[in-house]
Amino acid sequence: MSEAFAAPSDIDARIAALEASLARANAALAARDLLIDTLRGQIARLQRMQFGASSEKLDREIAQLELALEELETESAVADVEATAVDTPMRPVPVRNLPDHLPREEIVHEPASGACTCPDCGGTLRRLGADAHEMLDVMPVRWRVVRQVRPKYSCRRCEKIVQAPAPVSAVARGKATFATLAHVVVAKFDHHLPLYRQAEMMAAQGLDIDRSTLARWTGQAAALLDPVVSRIRDAVLEADKIHADDTPVPVLDPGRGKTATGRLWVYATDDRASGSPTPPATWYRFTTDRTGAHPQAHLAGFRGFLQADAYAGYDGLYRSGVTEVACWAHFRRKVFDLHERSPTPLTTDILKRIGALYAIEAEVRGQPPDVRHRARHDRTKPMVAALRDALDAALHRLSSKSDMAKAIAYGTRRWPALCRFLDDGRLEIDNNIAERALRGVAVGRRNWLFAGSKAGGERAAAIYTVIQTCKGNGVDPEAYITDVIAKIAHDWPASRWDELMPWNWPTATDQNITQAA
Repeated sequence: MSEAFAAPSDIDARIAALEASLARANAALAARDLLIDTLRGQIARLQRMQFGASSEKLDREIAQLELALEELETESAVADVEATAVDTPMRPVPVRNLPDHLPREEIVHEPASGACTCPDCGGTLRRLGADAHEMLDVMPVRWRVVRQVRPKYSCRRCEKIVQAPAPVSAVARGKATFATLAHVVVAKFDHHLPLYRQAEMMAAQGLDIDRSTLARWTGQAAALLDPVVSRIRDAVLEADKIHADDTPVPVLDPGRGKTATGRLWVYATDDRASGSPTPPATWYRFTTDRTGAHPQAHLAGFRGFLQADAYAGYDGLYRSGVTEVACWAHFRRKVFDLHERSPTPLTTDILKRIGALYAIEAEVRGQPPDVRHRARHDRTKPMVAALRDALDAALHRLSSKSDMAKAIAYGTRRWPALCRFLDDGRLEIDNNIAERALRGVAVGRRNWLFAGSKAGGERAAAIYTVIQTCKGNGVDPEAYITDVIAKIAHDWPASRWDELMPWNWPTATDQNITQAA
């Protein structure tokens, strides 16, 4: 039977089959959307976690979820495009306003017949208004050549030659502007693009810049930033509370023909969680090993609170008058690692109790010290005392050689330092401020190697100091470095260094910063 004369029963069967297919498709879309929402929630929850935030396992878990979400959202976008192509209605997409600070370019689309004559009757058109729609556009990195021209003039009477002085160069006898130096530095240390990869990207745009040239530019930028780094160091050491941590970094050691391991130390101050207007500052130092002499030398003369992990190298500082503040995130991590491997009622109970402490901290974050102290005294202190009783009882039951007993002992040995935050509203419950400051280093350390000496490591520490302090104060590092190294090269007076600090730097950059060699 031809299709035109299909029996009613056949038509009904086809309709039923199409309806069933549509229902399955809708169910698949709903399941995909539910999975996307679930992944978003899991990622947001992990990113909000205040303990163990720098754990490599947690970083990997977030990265894996991000990749899964990226694939699902890409698949969803492709499906929407295909649906649009066949004129089927798209599912609603949330509309977000584009940032006001972005420059606007207006493109006017006039009717095909022109803005004056009606296409139907030829009558005169009058403007009623306009429909406008904004879209986000991007312009790739655009290189240009700035030609510095200095005309010469001679006096007709005395033959004196008059000419403007040569502008200050970003690189002596070089061909890079201050903006170029800043771009290379930020791309390497903030965007994790090693110099050889930057050279490849430039070559793709027709620029033949050798990697060694980029290295010289990096060194010049670091040298110009030395006064800023020194002032940031002073600001950190002047604080009464410092967060400290360190991480391994690869060091190229040509003499031995292999890669050695150095350390990058971070000393951070950030009192915004206790409502302080003092701007945050982050100072990095590089060393070729991890001996306790390094933090003791870095913090010589400091006598405030030091919040750090249980590294024995800090003990000399504590003996010299520095007050230790321990990190609950480290203690929790010891228990969590065992719980993840083999959960027990004890690990579950301890993690739940510590989670309750963090819930109170989340409520008072950003409040003045007296408010935080009152909440901790009234609510947190009894919970901490009950937790200590539970830990002591567990230690009596457990073998002292068990992993669980060792994890609990890690906390009980440091109990006074763990409890120090209860009596001072300025202090934090953990050392996540320092751990977050090292997160970018952990991401980028596989993308760059130091030279055979420690000079390269010290240069990286200096640049990280500037970039991370900028980011902590909401300042764009590339715009900041472009402007500040130009001012320093133009003999900025030492009496006005504070004006150049990231926390005082104006949002509008100086326009006279593109002077080339």
